[in-house]
Amino acid sequence: MGRIVPNLTARDSAASAAFYAAVFGVEVVMDHGFIVTVAGEGTQAVHLSLAREGGSGTQVPAVSIEVNDLDETLARARAAKAPIPYGPVVEPWGVRRFYVTDPDGHLINVLTHTA
Repeated sequence: MGRIVPNLTARDSAASAAFYAAVFGVEVVMDHGFIVTVAGEGTQAVHLSLAREGGSGTQVPAVSIEVNDLDETLARARAAKAPIPYGPVVEPWGVRRFYVTDPDGHLINVLTHTA
């Protein structure tokens, strides 16, 4: 297998890419106008989660993004005036997380492991 890349619908691909760059520090690696792909540094294993709920009774997020510094990412999300509908909270399964809503209404689970 090569890779799995989530595709989120965006009304304005460039504006959405700017949001992810501002909050998560990614860079544009491909831009065809109708589709913009952003990526961080390094290579990580691909994961695909299939869920009936998001945990703790929350809605299933469109994507989960693990970060090194949750507080810094939360501050950037707040600076971007992005809605934070959940958290930050420490969950019983060993993560600290919050949900942020991107400009197109996609729910993003932002997390770091506590252990």
